[in-house]
Amino acid sequence: MLARFRMRIAAHFWTIAPSLAHRVRPEGGPTSVPWSTTIPDARLGSVRLTGLLRRHPEPKGLVLIVHGMGGRPTSHYCVRAAAAAEAAGFSSLRLALRGADRLGEDFYHAGLTIDLRAALESPEVRDHAAFYALGYSLGGHVSMRLACERETRGLRAVATVCPPLDLVATAHALDHEVPALYRLYVLGGLKSIYAQVARRRPVPSPVEAVARARTVREWDELAVVPRHGFASPDAYYEGESVAPRLPECRVPGLVIAADDDPLVPTRTTRAIFARPLPGIELRTTHRGGHVAFPTRLDLGLPGSHGLEHQVMGWFQRQ
Repeated sequence: MLARFRMRIAAHFWTIAPSLAHRVRPEGGPTSVPWSTTIPDARLGSVRLTGLLRRHPEPKGLVLIVHGMGGRPTSHYCVRAAAAAEAAGFSSLRLALRGADRLGEDFYHAGLTIDLRAALESPEVRDHAAFYALGYSLGGHVSMRLACERETRGLRAVATVCPPLDLVATAHALDHEVPALYRLYVLGGLKSIYAQVARRRPVPSPVEAVARARTVREWDELAVVPRHGFASPDAYYEGESVAPRLPECRVPGLVIAADDDPLVPTRTTRAIFARPLPGIELRTTHRGGHVAFPTRLDLGLPGSHGLEHQVMGWFQRQ
């Protein structure tokens, strides 16, 4: 009992501490250049996407790195992923899902694979012979959705870290099981994005109403549902969740989960893998929290110790 308690406390530490340390002393990562592209949108006409691009001089391919809910390309885990990609001989594009750059164009949801497709098809990167996607948390969900849709040119494999594969179960857990401070932190990032959008164009709900949202469901009901044309939060979760689509995955997939993840309960992930999912591998660890792990983590994958280094080693074998 005491050992389990210590593991859960350690999971909170690994969820919080790396982010705080990065704010105090940001990790540099490989030198990258600003990247952007535009995509057509039925309601807005067009939406601009931005990111940070690092071209390796002799690339084995390009890794598309996708942040989690409330995150951005400069989040600590994205920086570490770009550094690991560089060390493994890959170029990298750290994509800001629409709105994550706080430039006020639009805001994202968990199924917007069009953003990922636009990034991989942009002139600056499409000359790479092979593409790999590494998504964290919600970014992992979007990345796995991409792997389960129509074929994406050059996409060889997708790795996800702490992804909410079952949106129905995860949304319920976020609002009813996850400690309120985590939920409010994530909502704070989403509200910041929404406020920036409201400065540039009309939004579906008053900023003041969105600012009062205390649950993920409230956020989705006020922002995501009316903006992106869903009938309700439930219709959004059920319609966009990748869990039922996983048997259709077109490329090798890797799912990494922490046993005591305080934001995405591991039981929701294990339940999905209770059925056979050929081509998709689940690796769990009792060390680490939500999207952050000890630097010497060994998942039994190829490559040096450390989550991102092992993911790059796995990509190299696909």
